[in-house]
Amino acid sequence: MDVIVGGGVVGLSVAWRLAREGRPVTVIDPAPGSGASYAAAGMLAPVSEVTYTEAPLLRLGVASLRRWPAFAAELAADAGLGTTGLEAGGQESAGHAVGLRLAQGGPPGRGLDLRADGTLDVAFGADDLAALEELAAFMDKLGLPVERLTGRECRRLEPMLAPSVRGGLLAPDDAWVNPRRVTAALLTALERRGVPLVRARATGLLHEGDAVVGVRLEPGGDVPAEVRGERVLLAAGAWSAGLADVPVRPVKGQIIRLRSPQPLLGRCVRGTVHGSSVYLVPRGDGELVVGATQEEMGFDTKVTAGGLYELLRDARELVPGVTELEVADVVAGLRPGTPDNLPVIGPSGTPGLVYATGHHRGGVLLAPLTTAILLGEESELAALCAPGRFREFS
Repeated sequence: MDVIVGGGVVGLSVAWRLAREGRPVTVIDPAPGSGASYAAAGMLAPVSEVTYTEAPLLRLGVASLRRWPAFAAELAADAGLGTTGLEAGGQESAGHAVGLRLAQGGPPGRGLDLRADGTLDVAFGADDLAALEELAAFMDKLGLPVERLTGRECRRLEPMLAPSVRGGLLAPDDAWVNPRRVTAALLTALERRGVPLVRARATGLLHEGDAVVGVRLEPGGDVPAEVRGERVLLAAGAWSAGLADVPVRPVKGQIIRLRSPQPLLGRCVRGTVHGSSVYLVPRGDGELVVGATQEEMGFDTKVTAGGLYELLRDARELVPGVTELEVADVVAGLRPGTPDNLPVIGPSGTPGLVYATGHHRGGVLLAPLTTAILLGEESELAALCAPGRFREFS
């Protein structure tokens, strides 16, 4: 039996894939679906989030985006949600197929709310526009699909954009999903397959000799003292370092969910305002997610007035109409960051202990690829995430 510590989108996804293959698995988490996955915006945007120094992360993101249609379709079927409304598609680019395209099916507000209308990155001043042009040139070198747009073309796509928008870049194959629906669907699918879910906090690992053989649990109520298994998968996100020697730290992110009767935007919009990046992610039901701060504050999850002010101030620069929307929810989550911003996936070096953590901003995007790596389906990309890369430089 496999024991998975962590009930976020990564841990639940791995558990679900193992259960689909008929392998016994138990998930341990005091409040599954309530951590970083609950706070996340759900952007599946490897192209629009590319940076000059993170080409390996781009490779991971593009590969995982290709897996999302099948992942979503299988999950929706297992959870009884019917069609997801998306299928594989996109363009061949630098040896990678990127993107999704809409298929016949239910409207995007149903199921997992998985949508693929692209991400629009906008610029205001001449300096912003020059920076976007440099980024577009970098994307061209990588063979990534991106369209340069004038300010008028940006507003034609998104009429609610500020009149001061000078231009932008459209990453047409970027997508997004509602992560709260994804984790809810995963929990339903696991319940249907009879996967045990132990709602308790892991306080340590059990050892026999040099091997990890299980997990020790925080006592309370009817919770067992420990759970044993042939393999322990540590997918506890920002809390992973408290259980094993893995270089993961918490990175705080505050996020706001707004609501309107009709969607304000048709696609993800992002830009740099006052030196900070802000993005707006529309949902099919009229919700608009605005995020997200990046704060090195340890395990602090307080929502602050300053953080919310900055988000709304910057979002208003992009889309002035956000100030008229109802505030539906505010939350702060802890992303699991690593020194090189790549996840840590694979055998730890200790017999019986495997890692699936450190996904930082990409937990939702990288969930399908993470399961594929752990199941031996992506050996080449697995090397980019191998835990041993940190031991080499220690």
